[in-house]
Amino acid sequence: MRFPFDDDVKEIGRIFKKHGFSIYLVGGAVRDFLLSEKIHDMDFATDAKPEEIKGMFSRTIDTGIKHGTVTILFRKKGYEVTTFRTDGEYKDSRHPENVKFIKDLESDLVRRDFTINALAADIDDGKIIDLVGGRKDLKRKIIRAIGNPDERFTEDALRILRAARFSAKLDFEIEKETFDSMKKLSESVNKVSAERIKEEFYRLVGGRNPIRGIEYMRSSGLLKVLLPELDATIGVEQGGMHKTDVYTHLLRTLYFAVKYEHPFTVRMAALFHDVGKPQAREKDATGRREYTFYRHDEISAGIFSRIALRLKTSNEERESVSNLIRHHMFTYSPEWTDGAVRRFIKKVGKENINDLIDLRVDDEDAIKGAKCDRRNLIDLIERVKAEEEKGLLLTLKDLEINGNDLIKEKIASPGPEIGRILNALFEEVIETPSFNRKDHLLERARELSGKAQ
Repeated sequence: MRFPFDDDVKEIGRIFKKHGFSIYLVGGAVRDFLLSEKIHDMDFATDAKPEEIKGMFSRTIDTGIKHGTVTILFRKKGYEVTTFRTDGEYKDSRHPENVKFIKDLESDLVRRDFTINALAADIDDGKIIDLVGGRKDLKRKIIRAIGNPDERFTEDALRILRAARFSAKLDFEIEKETFDSMKKLSESVNKVSAERIKEEFYRLVGGRNPIRGIEYMRSSGLLKVLLPELDATIGVEQGGMHKTDVYTHLLRTLYFAVKYEHPFTVRMAALFHDVGKPQAREKDATGRREYTFYRHDEISAGIFSRIALRLKTSNEERESVSNLIRHHMFTYSPEWTDGAVRRFIKKVGKENINDLIDLRVDDEDAIKGAKCDRRNLIDLIERVKAEEEKGLLLTLKDLEINGNDLIKEKIASPGPEIGRILNALFEEVIETPSFNRKDHLLERARELSGKAQ
């Protein structure tokens, strides 16, 4: 089997060969080709030094020149090329103190993390090069560290989490010696930056089998190190309709999010939607049930927000998941008025309705085993759609008056009073859209401010 390089890459290979150098495609692209997976990124390695690469091409970018990486701009595309290297001593369990540029491919490949990521393809003829048994491990569906796993994980502690991430991405088993080393060195992941941990963990959750990856995190001790809040749900019994502890329920909810191909945001909410239950759990004083979990939705949303801040996620990522968690306990009834539907949409956000309903399906199926009665949810979807078609899903900006109008009419002075009045008016307009007229709103604003004429 040979890698099918396109004409542009072949031409780059000819340029390197013309100047007396070799160049190879390395890492994940070769692995994914052999697995018949979609290839996203292509990384190349060469025996040419950075300054020699730059001398061969008119347009280049010093992407990571310190570590030998140059991006070649060729025929309107960018190609990242790194000089063969060996790494110096790792003093921070993450970055080598220095790198040494070398001339042979083998020494470059054996410094990498896992056998399945140390495959290469010669641009000259597309031949696959495997020097560490990566193809065999692909066939066996095994994640195996190259050489001594203790050395690989001591060099770069992030590799411990990457092992779990690749197990989720590919649905592969982690080889025993590699896993034993993960357990031994799991605490060292604390030395890794939050940004890199977030990147790997989010990729894990987005993988083919994230439950497998999370279970490897749990059994290796990584979960307790990186996500103690999630680890704290293990063994927390719930009673009632729940036949499992909180942790198992969260994994089951995630399982259905994956099964139904729900968006990534829903996967994240599924994994953390009940993370606050250990804090909220109390014995039920009425005796009707074993435990109560009052406000666990709010507590869970707060916990996730703190986790997201710790992992330095974007505000948008943090709020989108927190919002789903905060509202996942909504209760819909066909007796809701149209105004109640509009208030629900305002509270949750029109753009979040479908995700919230997806989360409810995942949650209920996790409890009942794919026997969720979806009739109410279908009815709610239809009613939301009907409100959208009426064009009555307004925001505060759609009010026929604003703060300037209140100031101009001397109804309110600049300050929080304006917001209070506008929000009160908005609630009335949601219930009765015909009230959204400037004359009516100004009259009601005067009444609300106590300045009615």
